[in-house]
Amino acid sequence: MNEFLFLAHIWIVIGFALGALRFGSGALTAFIALQGVLANLFVVKQIHLFGFSVTCSDVFAIGGILSLNLLQEYFGKDAAKRAVKISLGALLFFAAMSQIHLLYAPTALDTTHDSFLNIFSSSMRIVAASLATFFIVQQFDVRFFSFLKGKLPIRIAISLFTSQLLDTILFSVLGLYGLVESLFDIIFMSFMIKCLIILASSPFTAFSKRFVKLDIEHFLASKSEEGAR
Repeated sequence: MNEFLFLAHIWIVIGFALGALRFGSGALTAFIALQGVLANLFVVKQIHLFGFSVTCSDVFAIGGILSLNLLQEYFGKDAAKRAVKISLGALLFFAAMSQIHLLYAPTALDTTHDSFLNIFSSSMRIVAASLATFFIVQQFDVRFFSFLKGKLPIRIAISLFTSQLLDTILFSVLGLYGLVESLFDIIFMSFMIKCLIILASSPFTAFSKRFVKLDIEHFLASKSEEGAR
């Protein structure tokens, strides 16, 4: 059941990324920031997938980088850098608001406070590691993707594999070192799961190039015309 949901999860995230791309850079930037928040929110849930224990946030980590690459491809490097800054701001706001939310004293009839405590009261080390990793990996991806040449699906695949290897190593070392029995096993299996996600999402990047590009070119042309006026 988890494997079926996992594949459906990938396709839904990719579908919404393409939908955001159709609406332009603003929608895609908002989608990138939203995925950053969701990745940090859902990282606390662990599931069994293909016989291994993983978190529910890997799809969002890769979906965010995929969306960032599409943003840079169609709207330029400056738009991608701006999206990274906006994403960091959204993550910091989420972290601060979740802690303030826990400070409110619940009523005697409230039944949700303990659940919020379980979700939001993660150790500061995990939260800091997640925020730092997300920001560093996005900054790296913007620069690395601009150096890649060739067809879009190949460039995105190379970028995703490289950035997710960095993401896995950074988060594991910063957030899990000294807390798990085998850090190498955690890094290896997490990266293998991410590779499966990347392979499953690769065909959709070619689809975006052939189909979505027409809408984006029309959008950019209309923007140029408005600027000329």
